[in-house]
Amino acid sequence: MDANTLRQLSRQLVRQLGMLDGQCGNMALTPVQAHTLIELANQPATVNEMATRLQVDKSNASRNLAVLLNQQWAETRPNPQDGRSQIYQLTPQGAQQLEQLHGVLNRQVDAWLTQMDTDEVAQLGRSLARYSKSIQAAAKQAGYQIRPITALDNAAVAAVIRRVSAEYGLTADKGYGVADPTLDQMSDVYQGDGCAYWVIEHQHRILGGGGIAPLAGEATLCELQKMYFLPELRGRGLARKLAVQALRFARTQGYRGCYLETTANLSEAIALYESLGFVRIPQALGNTGHDACEVRMLKTF
Repeated sequence: MDANTLRQLSRQLVRQLGMLDGQCGNMALTPVQAHTLIELANQPATVNEMATRLQVDKSNASRNLAVLLNQQWAETRPNPQDGRSQIYQLTPQGAQQLEQLHGVLNRQVDAWLTQMDTDEVAQLGRSLARYSKSIQAAAKQAGYQIRPITALDNAAVAAVIRRVSAEYGLTADKGYGVADPTLDQMSDVYQGDGCAYWVIEHQHRILGGGGIAPLAGEATLCELQKMYFLPELRGRGLARKLAVQALRFARTQGYRGCYLETTANLSEAIALYESLGFVRIPQALGNTGHDACEVRMLKTF
């Protein structure tokens, strides 16, 4: 699916959900006011906090909180941390209004879900959650660039791999990737057919990288290799973005699947690979030379 098609489907969905109407769920609430009620039910908030939660400007949040206040669906109390602001919270009348709203909208959505089989509903939930996370991640990635490795990056990439390996206790004497004799010539290693390595750069610093290469001994499989990221890079979704780019590249090269080896110490990495559709397999594939990596995973295309 391309961006144009997704945007068209999103527009259609917004209209079908009634998000362009002045009322939400046939009730005297705009969509923004309904979202504000829901947020107040989750936790009281100041105007600034509500603006942040709803991802709207402060005047928009203030205006809709004032409407709820006038309807007696919300009330205020002094903010003990800041005498210049008030904390808005739900009133019993507001809670009752919200309960009615949830009832109306839940019945509506239940009617839609009866048109879908159980596995389709499960897939919809996973896809919507993934899409939402992707939107959040993209907002954190401004200024970070994923690009192919060059010879000028070799020293920085090797330093990243050594630093992260030391962080997790992946020492050279135990046969991990940090022991590879080609660690200081990474740009040369990934020049062959079906190979690629990308680095993540921010403010002229290399903060991580990862690559794809044929899996030794397996003609139709590739291997996801040398995925290492400094702590300051983590939490922005960039490791996943790079891995997705690598998997897309692998498909264009005609590979039938992608293999990787890792260790239980790297629990965050394992969770990432599982989210990308990799599954654990009992036996090692190919000839990677990394006998210390006890976790083997495979994703088929």
